[in-house]
Amino acid sequence: MSEPAPTVLVFDSGLGGLTVFRELTKARPDANYVYLADDARFPYGEIPEAELVPRIVAVIGDAIAKHKPDIVIVACNTASTLALEPLRTAFKVPFIGTVPAIKPACANSKSKLVSVLGTRATVSREYTRSLIREFAQGCEVKLVGSAHLASQAEGQLQGEPAPDARIAAEIAPCFVETNGARTDTVVLACTHYPLLLDRLKKLAPWPVDWIDPAPAIARRLTDLIGASAAGRPRSARFIATSGRPLSPELAAALAAYGFSPQIAENA
Repeated sequence: MSEPAPTVLVFDSGLGGLTVFRELTKARPDANYVYLADDARFPYGEIPEAELVPRIVAVIGDAIAKHKPDIVIVACNTASTLALEPLRTAFKVPFIGTVPAIKPACANSKSKLVSVLGTRATVSREYTRSLIREFAQGCEVKLVGSAHLASQAEGQLQGEPAPDARIAAEIAPCFVETNGARTDTVVLACTHYPLLLDRLKKLAPWPVDWIDPAPAIARRLTDLIGASAAGRPRSARFIATSGRPLSPELAAALAAYGFSPQIAENA
């Protein structure tokens, strides 16, 4: 008798975790997925830590009790840097977090000029700065906190794309020229940002490597629960904490990711 397909809970403040979900389903297409978006409190960036950590623990805890996942993916940099340890203390289920991919970015940079593009909350964390101290490998690493890019990514999925000029303004500080060298690598330290990757590439003043953490998270998933067993179907449920109805544009986007709009529900 074959083993039952694992259940994977994917958590994000909003829709950015869809970029991680996309890679997870390539690695384990047989799994059952529950995607939980805490859109009732999106964006997380301006919420005080003392309020946000208990919120994250409570929302994920309720989902663990209801859906009994085999593993939880915290597909949010802010939530990971703040709440992974409290989550691991509170629950026995394994957790995989999302942290800025500074180590591979610096290892592969030729110009030794690397930028980390994240929310203002993520780039201000001591955790992010400790990664730079440990893994910069001689690179000059610039932290760029964006106030609006996550919301612009959400708006694009909702059928309300931001003008090019606004996105260009958000990424412009990432691009540095000094002593004849240019930034050649940008770390996407928010899972929302790869939703805009085509536009980021188009609007960049010169080509760079954009480092998306999602493939590494998918590899970690298979490290912990094994590789895919072919031939078994998977299910994908999308759950939002806000209770707001899905727009037609978002319903279509979710369908393209493998969700059925009919199974969206409140947390």
